[in-house]
Amino acid sequence: MLTLHRAALLVPDPADPAAPSITDGAVLVDGARVAALGPYRELADRGARVREWGGLLLPGLRNPFGQRLLERAYHPDPREELGAEPLLLEVDPDRRGGSARRGLQRMLAYGTTAVAGPFELPVVRTAVARSGLTALPGVALPGAELPGAELPGAELPGDGPARLDPLAVGTPGEMVHRALTVGAAADFAVFDAPSVEALARAGAGCCLATVLGGRLLYRRR
Repeated sequence: MLTLHRAALLVPDPADPAAPSITDGAVLVDGARVAALGPYRELADRGARVREWGGLLLPGLRNPFGQRLLERAYHPDPREELGAEPLLLEVDPDRRGGSARRGLQRMLAYGTTAVAGPFELPVVRTAVARSGLTALPGVALPGAELPGAELPGAELPGDGPARLDPLAVGTPGEMVHRALTVGAAADFAVFDAPSVEALARAGAGCCLATVLGGRLLYRRR
């Protein structure tokens, strides 16, 4: 089934300053792949279901804190009444698997489609594989020279949302996983921002929707 995702501004490759942006742009998705990119008016008459987003459509982001957020942090179940932020808490494998699944869902709410490991716990590896997010090897952070940004020793309590937000440590151009191209996986996100520069200031918490492998896995209510 064809789906056409329309946005006020489409930026297929924010990592390339010379790459064109498309006002009133659209991404045509066929199954799990990008079938076409371009102005909405050129793609509108192809019999596709249309999703109107407004905002800014970009490739999905990569979260460089995946190992710590999924294997060291605990994402509480709302029924546990432990709050909404990740905690440093030792739990058994069953609870760790559930925590990882909830953590991955929270990442989707920040436009994340790829997450950095390495992942040592089998239940976490399984959760990542089933989520559809791309698992990446450990990656260097653009802001690693900043205090507290180093992966090994940075404290987690109190800065959960910032850690979940890839744009807390890099610009959209630095934190996108890969450019949107025809034939590539349909992994992208839409943000409530008028431009890449505005998104960099606002952070990825303004995500409206995240599409992974052509599937709409997150939509802001």
